[in-house]
Amino acid sequence: MTQHEFILLASQSPRRRQLLEQIGVAHELLLPEAHEDAEALEAERPGESPEDYVQRVTRAKLDAACARRERLGRADVPVLAADTTVALGRRILGKPADADEARAMLRALSGHTHRVLTAIALAADGQVLQALSSSHVRFAPMEERDIEAYVASGEPFGKAGAYGIQGRIAAFVAHVEGSYSGIMGLPLHETAMLLRQAHVRF
Repeated sequence: MTQHEFILLASQSPRRRQLLEQIGVAHELLLPEAHEDAEALEAERPGESPEDYVQRVTRAKLDAACARRERLGRADVPVLAADTTVALGRRILGKPADADEARAMLRALSGHTHRVLTAIALAADGQVLQALSSSHVRFAPMEERDIEAYVASGEPFGKAGAYGIQGRIAAFVAHVEGSYSGIMGLPLHETAMLLRQAHVRF
């Protein structure tokens, strides 16, 4: 059985890099090329559940990354892709397009419990391994001035649900149930499990 010393990470998220480093996984970035429309992969489909959405997007990211890997002649190196979404009931809260959308998302989350879903997919040795992490996060009520200050900090942008749990929003996170690393963007327990199955050393 082939042993792998490192993987390719198909993600632009610095948090995912940090999390892989935390458990000692050697990796290189495999980022979208100029002609690829990475954002288009995240478009929602009518009636799609948050679970189906995040797993479909992750698989689409993995497929695009595998094609990129083939073009680079590195088909023997495992590649990991992931996607995180925030769900309020069946409503998917993606990355806010602007400050107004970020405010609206934070108002919706204020004082309520929501789910954070992170799907991961690993292509190695001709097979695809997948896992899904689901966590619950309860926000304390946020005053309008709190929301304004958080949006002004710039943290909501580029993040599903308009927040990053490792940042300033932590002051309003009243309760977490599930995988903290999954909420950050890469569930380490599930990731380690897939890497072991694929015989990646770390």
